[in-house]
Amino acid sequence: MNHREKMKIGLVLANPPGYSETFFRSKIKGLQKNGFEITLFCRGGENTFELCPVKFASKVHRNPLIQLFYFAKEYFSLIPHLGRLKRYVKLERKEGTSLGEIAKKIYLNAHLLKSDVDWLHFGFSTLALGSETVAKAINARMAVSFRGFDIAVYPVKNPGCYTKLWKYVDKVHTISEGLVKLAIPHGFSTLIPVEKITPAVDIKLFTSTIHISNKNTVTFLTVGRLHWIKNYIQIIEALAILKSRNIDFIYTIIGSGQLYRRIAFTVYKLGLSNHIRFLGNLSHEEVKSHMEFSDIYIQYSYQEGFCNAVLEAQAMGKLCVVSNAEGLSENVLHKQTGWVVPKNNPELLADRLQKVIQLNSSEKEDIAARAVERVRREFNLEKQEREFVAFYSDI
Repeated sequence: MNHREKMKIGLVLANPPGYSETFFRSKIKGLQKNGFEITLFCRGGENTFELCPVKFASKVHRNPLIQLFYFAKEYFSLIPHLGRLKRYVKLERKEGTSLGEIAKKIYLNAHLLKSDVDWLHFGFSTLALGSETVAKAINARMAVSFRGFDIAVYPVKNPGCYTKLWKYVDKVHTISEGLVKLAIPHGFSTLIPVEKITPAVDIKLFTSTIHISNKNTVTFLTVGRLHWIKNYIQIIEALAILKSRNIDFIYTIIGSGQLYRRIAFTVYKLGLSNHIRFLGNLSHEEVKSHMEFSDIYIQYSYQEGFCNAVLEAQAMGKLCVVSNAEGLSENVLHKQTGWVVPKNNPELLADRLQKVIQLNSSEKEDIAARAVERVRREFNLEKQEREFVAFYSDI
């Protein structure tokens, strides 16, 4: 039996991945296929995940008596693990953590402290906060993943939040080089090993014959949650500029979120109600269907770690116009596989969209073909699988 067959990976997530969360599902399947044993460690959610065992964090209850019972039960279960418990307390005391705080942390991290894994990998950097010393206490290696919110937003609002994490992490997985650059001002050391493994596309599902439409009404599409970070407001402002230039279009938004009312009001205020459709959350198959009938995919985010939807659109031969937020300029190569527009400039976005619309069919087909070829070559699931196998095997 080789080392891969023996290697155990503990993947820490907030909740078990849903059906549509293809990144983690494909990662787990790929590692299992290569002989790794995977266990999920989650803070909440339903235990309906079918790909591997799931262990949940200790519950926190409002009733003090019930909480006391939970504490007693969890601490009793830790008796067989006294050695690692002592190491954990020693590490936390060295970091200046009070005994009362350590007691709380032991309870919240009990499911991790009892685990028998070779790697403890936090799927988002923020999930490692409060658990920084656990991997060392259980004699495991520690990995964290850099994603957009973790690096571009959270540490800006919480300065110094990762100081302790940088001391203990053994290896970092990032989905884009831009996120590593953003982490450095927040204390990240370039001496820590980093591997870039991007999201990948099921190229068997997201495939299409390139067809450039010459119809008078242009169809735009964006897929993503209705959140300020996706910058729908400035997309709509850019489309209002196109309307003022007598360009006819339909813009479809797939996704839901708290910002719906504000976005919908902006649409109404700018007189675009007949041009913009909100479809809410749709299945992967339905998203694919809408992509097939779209001309241009827009992703003008303020911040974006990478963006699967942009990869899927390129895989289907769609013309993509994106912002220069972090991973998007790595996802789309400007004037080669699509177009990258500087952030926070609706007029510049409108100008680029108009230029793309006015390209001749041959120019559009060339861009689309290069995008399809690059996604199939560099962002396929098989390549992602090999990279994750190497990530854990290169010790």
